[in-house]
Amino acid sequence: MKIHKISGKIDEKQIQKLVGRKELFDRRIADKVRLVIEDVRKSGDKALIDYTEKFDGVSLDPASIRVSDKEIDDAYGKVDAGVVDAIRKAAKHIKSFYERIYIQPGCLKDLNGAIAEDRIRPLKSVGIYVPGGRFPYPSTVLMNAIPAKAAGVKEIVMCSPPRTDGGIDPAVLVAASEVGVDKVFKAGGAQAIAAMAYGTETVTKVDKITGPGNIYVTMAKREVFGIVGIDMLAGPSEVLIIADETAPPEFIAQDMKAQAEHDPDALAVLVTTSQALAEKTGSMADGKNMMAFVVGSLDDAVRIANILAPEHLEIMTKDNDRLAGEITEAGAIFIGQYTPTAVGDYYAGPNHTLPTGGTARFSSPLSVYDFVKRTSVIRYTADALNDVSGTVSKLAEIEGLVEHLKSIKIRVDKG
Repeated sequence: MKIHKISGKIDEKQIQKLVGRKELFDRRIADKVRLVIEDVRKSGDKALIDYTEKFDGVSLDPASIRVSDKEIDDAYGKVDAGVVDAIRKAAKHIKSFYERIYIQPGCLKDLNGAIAEDRIRPLKSVGIYVPGGRFPYPSTVLMNAIPAKAAGVKEIVMCSPPRTDGGIDPAVLVAASEVGVDKVFKAGGAQAIAAMAYGTETVTKVDKITGPGNIYVTMAKREVFGIVGIDMLAGPSEVLIIADETAPPEFIAQDMKAQAEHDPDALAVLVTTSQALAEKTGSMADGKNMMAFVVGSLDDAVRIANILAPEHLEIMTKDNDRLAGEITEAGAIFIGQYTPTAVGDYYAGPNHTLPTGGTARFSSPLSVYDFVKRTSVIRYTADALNDVSGTVSKLAEIEGLVEHLKSIKIRVDKG
């Protein structure tokens, strides 16, 4: 693990350069993805079946694209009872968190009778993408479907790439069943995103797509944004750990290795006031994209954290609460030696779908807020319009919008 000694004023450009995050956009992959999306848009199920055979090595027909009720029932018999119990306990705990989040509508009533309202409604349909790969990801199902349900979404569909045996991992199907996913489809990659964005003869068209995936999935979500909503464009996972001499180096090293387990490009950064801690941690965790910054003070550590705006931020110091209060840019903050990111990944309640690559500067974790939409409702009486007519008319006049001005005048003159 490379250790950087930082002294003097914290230089943002220097820190960003040393961390060396990769650019999320890949033009070559984006071009390939665009062709897949267009093919699925035009050819529907046929294209979906062709790409599933090409990329996943699985032969499907229109009848087998959707996971049957029998396949879901059979999944329970293929999953260890302890796993089913863990899924149920985690789902219950996460659900209890999101059901406590209240989305407050706004309403302004003027004395002259004018009413302006912010009306909130749940989305009608949402598509969840659950990656395949080496391991199953039932936690992804929980973290995407539960807040959607809590928001009142009427229909939740899910796409996940089939395994070589033609099915979806049983633990993923159990999770989908437990949280009330309405339809599950055997589709992965860019073709799955296209299917949910445009709809096929079998796959339901949705209003918004959420869930993580590889670079092909990310580029596909970028491409269909505007046709549907998306949660975010997620890059490699990352953790930044602020620690002083009181922190156990073995805890830090293990959390850095846990982050590296997500992705070959995952980033793990230690920012500490202790050279000795950095060296001890480095002797236990020395993987790709792992590094440490040794700084003069914990305040400097906070400055670096706010510059990098990490996805996960852990704090293990003698002054945890003060430092946590000064963090303004982070996806999720984990406070204290006994709060590893893993507890947030699976159980704590707040979502593990978090902004990466510094986007925590302007975006937030997935939540119920991502599954609702707002509509403005405005109601004016004749008296209310008369009261504001001069102001509105003057602004319309200065912008050169004559017909806007006339739409006010015709009503005032009549009144």
